[in-house]
Amino acid sequence: METFDDIRFFHSDEVNPALQSAVRHPMIKELFAYTFPNKSEDEIKDIVLSCHSIDELQRKVISKTMLRLLDETSAGLTTSGFDELDKDTPYLYISNHRDIVLDTSLINVVLFDHDLIRTASAIGDNLVQRPFVNALSKLNRNFVVKRGAGPRETLLSSQKLSKFIQHLLHERKRSVWIAQRQGRTKDGNDITEQGVLKMIGLAAGKQPIAEFLNNLRIVPISISYEYDPTDILKVPELLAKAANEEYIKTENEDFNSILKGALGQKKHIHIAAGKPLHITADAGEGTNQVLQRVVQQLDDTIQFNYRLWPTNYIAHDLVHNSQTNEAHYTEQDKNQFERRLRLRVNSTDEKAVASFLSMYARPVANKELLKSTHEA
Repeated sequence: METFDDIRFFHSDEVNPALQSAVRHPMIKELFAYTFPNKSEDEIKDIVLSCHSIDELQRKVISKTMLRLLDETSAGLTTSGFDELDKDTPYLYISNHRDIVLDTSLINVVLFDHDLIRTASAIGDNLVQRPFVNALSKLNRNFVVKRGAGPRETLLSSQKLSKFIQHLLHERKRSVWIAQRQGRTKDGNDITEQGVLKMIGLAAGKQPIAEFLNNLRIVPISISYEYDPTDILKVPELLAKAANEEYIKTENEDFNSILKGALGQKKHIHIAAGKPLHITADAGEGTNQVLQRVVQQLDDTIQFNYRLWPTNYIAHDLVHNSQTNEAHYTEQDKNQFERRLRLRVNSTDEKAVASFLSMYARPVANKELLKSTHEA
């Protein structure tokens, strides 16, 4: 793994030395205190420093952090599809992406509960600029996706990333998570960027792309939050995009999104695993044609398995000024959602209101389109 040193997570022999330093950082101490509210600082330190691998840290500490977050900021996590996966098989999980840290953390909670191989997870280098965040990401088995470089540097970085993913899956027998697109979905439209698959396929060499991707055992994952804890933080970027303007993030925007995602109310959450994709290639078919079909398979599965909540149906009815979906929600559900809308968006700002509603309504529209396409 030496050739991957600039992007990899910690080896087991690096975990405890990193924790020795981490337990002294004020922000990390606060995180551990949140995890163990009834223990003294010395007791917490003893628990943390007893960890000598990422598996130990996830089992003794991180899993407990996530369980407390779920208890305090959600109405519960449900799952489907994971029982059909093999416990000894590493998979490449490709999912929709709504929250910077929460998505992968929750998936790993689910994998832990089902005794499945937990993931190494991709994270953008823009998110790990702070030293303590970088340390936490490496302690939680994140590997770095480098962004913002020139064309040649981007290609070299993508080639290395593709080889690393292959190395993890085939040699380390480690599952891998990557988002279906660069960055989070802001508008509720969960669609796969073909460039993600193209990057993954760079390590194929002379192997046919369909055969290469089949050997990675790609599993589509759908993550559905009843309330997106970062919904209001996404609106400014949506407005800039609608106005065809460049959106420039504030200095602490990503960090604030991480905190808001963790501590914000999510209500119900559902995570669904699809079946591993079976990818075919017709005679004479080019790589791009195969990748386009894989994109369609991912999109169809992720959107089909997305769990629609009352918030999605309410937003869809509000967007279309209808009552078409009223059987899917109560008056109380609607009042709660409209109150959330009023508290987060200036009602006189029609574009902001429309953007907020659209991010919740779009999954309903996608399901309807998917249904009509398959019925045609």
